[in-house]
Amino acid sequence: MSAAETARSRSGRAARRAERAVKGAVGAAPYIVRGIPTYDVLGEESLQRIEAAADRILAETGIDFRDDDAALALWKKAGARVDGVRVRFEPGMLREILKTAPAEFTQHARNPANSVRIGGRNVVFAPSYGSPFVMDLDRGRRFGTLEDFENFVKLGQSSPWLHHSGGTICEPTDVAVNKRHLDMVYAHIKYSDRAFLGSVTAEDRAEDSIEMTRILFGPEFVEQNCVIMGNFNVNSPLVWDGTMTRGMRAYARAGQGTVLVPFILGGAMGPVTSAGAIAQALAETMAGCALIQLERPGAPVVFGNFLSSMSLRSGSPTFGTPEPAIGSMVVGQLARRLNLPLRCSGNFTNSKLPDAQAMMEGTMSMLAAVQCGANFVLHSAGFLDGLLSMSYEKFVLDTDLCGAMHAYLRGVVVDDNALAVDAFAEVGPGNHFFGCRHTLANYETAFWDSELSDNEPFEKWEQNGAEDSATRANRLWKKRLAEYVAPDLDPGIDEALRAFIARRKTAVADQWY
Repeated sequence: MSAAETARSRSGRAARRAERAVKGAVGAAPYIVRGIPTYDVLGEESLQRIEAAADRILAETGIDFRDDDAALALWKKAGARVDGVRVRFEPGMLREILKTAPAEFTQHARNPANSVRIGGRNVVFAPSYGSPFVMDLDRGRRFGTLEDFENFVKLGQSSPWLHHSGGTICEPTDVAVNKRHLDMVYAHIKYSDRAFLGSVTAEDRAEDSIEMTRILFGPEFVEQNCVIMGNFNVNSPLVWDGTMTRGMRAYARAGQGTVLVPFILGGAMGPVTSAGAIAQALAETMAGCALIQLERPGAPVVFGNFLSSMSLRSGSPTFGTPEPAIGSMVVGQLARRLNLPLRCSGNFTNSKLPDAQAMMEGTMSMLAAVQCGANFVLHSAGFLDGLLSMSYEKFVLDTDLCGAMHAYLRGVVVDDNALAVDAFAEVGPGNHFFGCRHTLANYETAFWDSELSDNEPFEKWEQNGAEDSATRANRLWKKRLAEYVAPDLDPGIDEALRAFIARRKTAVADQWY
């Protein structure tokens, strides 16, 4: 086969595959409603023991709430024991407070068709979050820029298998630290019409993020509806610092959503044993979620979890390992007992390249997320290098896996068409189904079709360049960016957003730390 024939063959297959992928995605909901049950691994006695351990941690050791006098005042008023910045809670107190938190809520997108429902049987996939570096096969690893940030928003918007635009997809290090949140929120609004996360690194940045949504949606709508969320981390072990709690309370005051997440590396910020780390996570997260309810009862909050392990030989964090994965199953059970939406797990890996290690670890983590009952799955695409790097190639590989997860979570349909009894009568014993009426009627939607996997015979694969999946992913992300078209944004709203950003940027000097 000549080079020209090879190119035409590859182009034709790619076009047919893309057409099938589009047909499979058309009509897909803006989020997944799971058709399979959660995987519950512990019985009642074990769950009660973990909850009792968390109650002891809360009552005997307590949790520090540092640099936030207003939070301490809320705890005193609620009846907690406050000693300096240490707060202790009687068993059952936090669970009682959490009864005002919604079990499900809608985060509205500027395109109403893309609003997401968080909680219950719903599953929402969002990109990875927080990497200072980006990488691709062409330029290697480098600090992220605003252009990279905008590119990842565009790639997310271009995938039918993601549902949410995410938050700090990568750090735009070419913009001042105290001003980059404005550009990030604007990029989510400009280049995506999905729901998104706002800034959490300072209270005023959280308030700026919320104010930009008031410009986008109108202040009355924002007062009555969740249109933005912030993703906040506990300073494990057992510390909620003021940077986080003041930002959390800012979102809650405005009636907006918060995702509250311990980041526990077993052996460093928590015990090496899974049960102990889970008890710690339960204590820390309940305290944060309850504070949200004290600030504004009924404010939407997501019970978050980020269990991870570490290499006890080197002290390095490890991701995508089996112990945190099975621990996520237990956290899912505990969150459901609290009747709270869950953020859990993601496409985690410690690999430095989009290679076999990356996909093995990431798949283990994603399966844990969907099986534990996670409602909001952050880090669904792009996570590499222990979250230090956001990879262009892995982003599109991961969104391909998200497509497979759509089919997995759909479960098995049992109806007259699926049972195919008439097809057996048509085909008869010893014959094949390839050309029968049932196959022809269902072939375009029967199976999920990967955009990136190569299913050709070895000889064809070799003739077509013997490419690995990372090389194919490199070509795909470039194609998607070249073909990207931004969703329409009202010019008046765009102008108002730009004016707000300009005012906020000129009001303060740049800070680069």
